[in-house]
Amino acid sequence: MLLEALRKEVCRVNRELPKRGLVTMTSGNASGRDPETGCVVIKPSGMEYDAMQPEDIVVVDAEGKVVEGAWQPSVDLMEHLYLYRHRPELGGIIHTHSNYATSFAALGRPIPVYLTAIADEFGAEIPCSRFASNEGDEIGKALVEAMGRGPAVLLRNHGVWTFGPTPAAALKAAVMVEDVAKTCHLALLLGTPDVLPPEEAKKWWDRYHLRYGQQEA
Repeated sequence: MLLEALRKEVCRVNRELPKRGLVTMTSGNASGRDPETGCVVIKPSGMEYDAMQPEDIVVVDAEGKVVEGAWQPSVDLMEHLYLYRHRPELGGIIHTHSNYATSFAALGRPIPVYLTAIADEFGAEIPCSRFASNEGDEIGKALVEAMGRGPAVLLRNHGVWTFGPTPAAALKAAVMVEDVAKTCHLALLLGTPDVLPPEEAKKWWDRYHLRYGQQEA
């Protein structure tokens, strides 16, 4: 099986999406990119998550031609490929329609830095792109245009896209987007939260990315 380790990881990450409440039925998808070959592995179109096995994950080349796999790749494949082409540092991408984050996308609204948790993970507001048709590279272009410092973009009237150096990092970002979006949604029901000043957001970003977790000796 080509790219066995990456296919196992992408399968695992895909199967985490419904467990984390980020997708329903067969919606959403996760992919990973192999830096050595440039190949991308991605969820099959319309496949039930619970039934998915590593061998079901489809391998395509940088142009989207199937290299190995019995199934058709996700209908969002071209968006994934566009992002990998234009942001070569990415190794994992996830697309969901998670409820709270997508409620902001439905309104065409970014998620401001209302919380230190947003500053930690995203460094600034979570941006919302313009509306994009599903024809050609329109979605990919809209996402790249909107991408900021953090690993997430809300696609207007559509859903959530998250990114990272690995599929696992993209999964973490997808979980965090939904978590902070829920808190912000609830806060907005009660009033208008204050936005952290940019200099304060930077302090939290720096601490989280430079000092959080176990450091190598």
